[in-house]
Amino acid sequence: MQIFFTVLSVSLISSTLAFFIVIAEKYLNNYGECKIDINNGERVLKVEGGSSLLSSLASQKIFIPSACGGKATCGLCKIQVIDGAGPLLPTEEPYLTKDEIKNNVRLSCQIKIKKDLKIKVPEELFNIKQFKARIEKIEQLTHDIKGIRFALIEPDEIRFKAGQYVQLYTKPYGKVKESVFRAYSMASPPSDNHAVELIIRKVPQGICTTYVHSHLSEGDEVTLSGPYGDFFLRDGASDLVFIAGGSGLAPIRSLVLDILQKGLEKNMSFFFGAVSAKDLYYIDFFRELEERHSNFKFIPALSKPEPSDNWSGETGLITEVVDRYILDAQNKEAYLCGSPGMINACLNVLKKKGFADNAIFFDKF
Repeated sequence: MQIFFTVLSVSLISSTLAFFIVIAEKYLNNYGECKIDINNGERVLKVEGGSSLLSSLASQKIFIPSACGGKATCGLCKIQVIDGAGPLLPTEEPYLTKDEIKNNVRLSCQIKIKKDLKIKVPEELFNIKQFKARIEKIEQLTHDIKGIRFALIEPDEIRFKAGQYVQLYTKPYGKVKESVFRAYSMASPPSDNHAVELIIRKVPQGICTTYVHSHLSEGDEVTLSGPYGDFFLRDGASDLVFIAGGSGLAPIRSLVLDILQKGLEKNMSFFFGAVSAKDLYYIDFFRELEERHSNFKFIPALSKPEPSDNWSGETGLITEVVDRYILDAQNKEAYLCGSPGMINACLNVLKKKGFADNAIFFDKF
């Protein structure tokens, strides 16, 4: 009986504390209407306090790049805050350089609007748009990767550079009660400007990838925004080294197609790494490009091929394959897209070959 009353007492105390926390949150954190002064008065927004700067700007159709949806894991949503942001948070520090901290650069997803703010927004970000789109085609590319083509409805045209990305917004589903967004590189070339093609790998417990793989069907309407990102072709070297793994193939496909369509005088080598044959896709597509274009070479590699794969191509980690094929850095630039581990390993190999930092461009996810 004593245990029963003890448990009951603890439950009552916990419930009372929870009630007061809810009340305190409602009344003490009611920041009211706040102003966001953009670029010294060029624009002044009025928003309700309490939300993040990232989401508040998005509600006003000003889209700041973000790949993680505001979880402070990508570090992309940097913005200069002149006044009103409060102290720098521990969640921001790992993503900011000393110069950025000195110049009041912050992660917009981590700034909660509590009072009036003064910020600077680069002009190019005002060109980012929100799009309504309809799913035209869903293709199962591998056991855990889908290719999706979105036909743009409104606006019905997008202008972007090959290699850039868009953000895909989910709708509430199952136990997920709020819309979230994640970044996905465009696999289609800029010439195909009335649609967007994405390549999305299913991540276990991933809110957005679960939405895509389990809840989207052809004909569904979704929201996209973009274009974002600085992963695009530079006007430099004549020989290009492309390296990708998994769904990192997407921006490389866009780059390759764009270069071929424009007839640019670039020699391209595309190294694509996978574990076994079940993880490969678009093999015939790139083989056909290789046959038709003498300046494009496709080198897929398997790190752990199964006996049933009957694989006769390159084997080993993609870094090992790159090491065998690329002899030096003369007249070369490298473009990498994939996991942080793969990219970091490739950076080591490329730098040993003589690649300078300004000749290597990458997109980690």
